[in-house]
Amino acid sequence: MSFTPKIKGLRWYIAALLMLVTTINYLDRTSLSVASIPLRKELHIEEEQLSNIINCFLLCYAIMQPLSGRIIDWLNTRWGFSLAVTWWSIANILHAFARTPFTFGLFRGLLGVGEAGNFPGVAKTVSEWFPPKERAMATGIANTGSATGALIAMPLVSWIILKFGWQEAFVFTGAIGFIWVAVWLLLYQPLERNRFVTSEELDYIRKGQAELPVEESPQEKGVWRLVLRQANFWGIAIPRLLAEPAWAFVAYWMPLYLFTQRGMDLKQIGMFAWIPFLAADLGCLCAGFFSMAYQKLGLGVLNARKATFATAALIMPLTLLISKAPTAHWAIVWICCAAFGHSCLSSTALTMPADLFPRRTVATTSGLTGSAALVGGMAFTYVVGHLVKTVGYDPFFMVIAFLDIIGAFLFWTLLSKPKTTA
Repeated sequence: MSFTPKIKGLRWYIAALLMLVTTINYLDRTSLSVASIPLRKELHIEEEQLSNIINCFLLCYAIMQPLSGRIIDWLNTRWGFSLAVTWWSIANILHAFARTPFTFGLFRGLLGVGEAGNFPGVAKTVSEWFPPKERAMATGIANTGSATGALIAMPLVSWIILKFGWQEAFVFTGAIGFIWVAVWLLLYQPLERNRFVTSEELDYIRKGQAELPVEESPQEKGVWRLVLRQANFWGIAIPRLLAEPAWAFVAYWMPLYLFTQRGMDLKQIGMFAWIPFLAADLGCLCAGFFSMAYQKLGLGVLNARKATFATAALIMPLTLLISKAPTAHWAIVWICCAAFGHSCLSSTALTMPADLFPRRTVATTSGLTGSAALVGGMAFTYVVGHLVKTVGYDPFFMVIAFLDIIGAFLFWTLLSKPKTTA
């Protein structure tokens, strides 16, 4: 008779795994922003071609997010997540074999297909393992991986490129995903069947989830139709669309901005460009802290989420100061403010599908709102790639500064409490 040890607070270990997989996700995708500097010389990839390659990734990502969510809702969280991570890890390694901008864009698209499963998987896992009052914190922990992956990518990928070459950077970062899949399959099972969870934690989670129940729809009803017809969906999707340009700049364009506009070389970018991603990590965690603080002040869960989003949105106008910064280091300071504000409001929005939609639709809802966000990122990237040499970066900083103010207004006015079971 075998004995399986119980793990106290297992849900927080699950949150740590979500943070780790999101770190790997963003490490893989952000490698391109650092590698774009040697790729300018070796594959003759300039700003316009770079924007096309990024948008190839974003287009595939946007198309696959709702499909990935639907697959995870149907297949189950354990195997759906494993499939997504395995796919994108292989796709990332394939980048090392690209020899033309076209093949590079092709492999980038395959990466987007796999990486689209990450946030629907996160949302689904959080809805299964956390009561509503802890979901913002759990999502914030998971979302720190988006900044941590990019943070690690700046010095790590710069060092690998300088030491070994850009091809090795993609092989190394891609291989890490296989380790995560092995750990995930060992540790993760649905809450009721997980052999490591204590009975006390199981009771605590179930009791907490009963405090904010969501009416379950009939199984035969179309999931996409059920989601898309709700004002709550658009109250999440449109603000995410408006917020994404800020992250598109930080994740994809910042190293090139520092290189072309601020005179930094690859070594200096590796030394300093990770700092905004540390600020973004703090923003993710503060989303959870702010939400809990507003609840202690007497706001309900939903209004606490709205207040957190609005607080973060008010930070975004500091983006205007990037172009006014007298030095590259001061520019990085103001980029940090934008990264902090964006990550705080983004983590809040990522929490909402678990709060407002039936459990069987959570991953699908997360995927659809993620697709909306990607539309905003794609539009921003396309315009930057085609106009930045003509108009510079200043107009884009003005756009980033105020989009989230509009998003906060919509977030506050469109979202309402879900229907509860009788």
